[in-house]
Amino acid sequence: MPLFKRLSRAVSAKLTRVTLDQFISAHASTGRTLDIGAQNGPYAAWFPNRLAVDIRRGTGVQLLSDIQALALAEHTFDVVVCTEVLEHLREPQAAIDEMYRVLKPGGALLLTTRFLFPIHDAPHDYFRFTKYGLQYLLRRFEIVELQEETTTLGTLAVLLQRVGMQTQTRGSKLFRGGWLVAAQLVRPWSFLVGQEFGDSRRTVPEGGIMTSGYHVFCRKPG
Repeated sequence: MPLFKRLSRAVSAKLTRVTLDQFISAHASTGRTLDIGAQNGPYAAWFPNRLAVDIRRGTGVQLLSDIQALALAEHTFDVVVCTEVLEHLREPQAAIDEMYRVLKPGGALLLTTRFLFPIHDAPHDYFRFTKYGLQYLLRRFEIVELQEETTTLGTLAVLLQRVGMQTQTRGSKLFRGGWLVAAQLVRPWSFLVGQEFGDSRRTVPEGGIMTSGYHVFCRKPG
């Protein structure tokens, strides 16, 4: 492959996809899995015993269903995978409750969603979630891991990349590539951000104040 094409692919590859794939693959399972928002089945290799559900048809979709009202029996699945779906649901609590219902006691939920991120998949983009909002929505679960997807400056890189992906820049088409390159240049400077705070007076220490999203691993009690 020519060098220019390799560089182009490197700078345009979604920054959030790398950490998301790492998180999901770390929790691969052969247990009975409900894959929500499955589309073309990107996680099929990690969850071979899966039922792929989506509201729209896709190459990997096995069941068309509204996630907020699943026509599935309770205590059916060992694992539920729900990536990048929650922000697109009008009733996120109803969806979380359905995931809880269909999981077996002791079953695992793998969830990823957005915090600081542009509108995407418009017009069906409804919510953004802080970690405290997620803790409330998932209050019936035992939360084992709740990880920030990016650092504060890492989020700036994600947003710069999205400017290149989701806008038409005035002037030369080369400016689009400039946004993508700028995103890569910002990332290494994350070490400059030390202590973070949850208020402007800097009285409440807080981590991950500007993450692009969250990765959550939790279990249904029992």
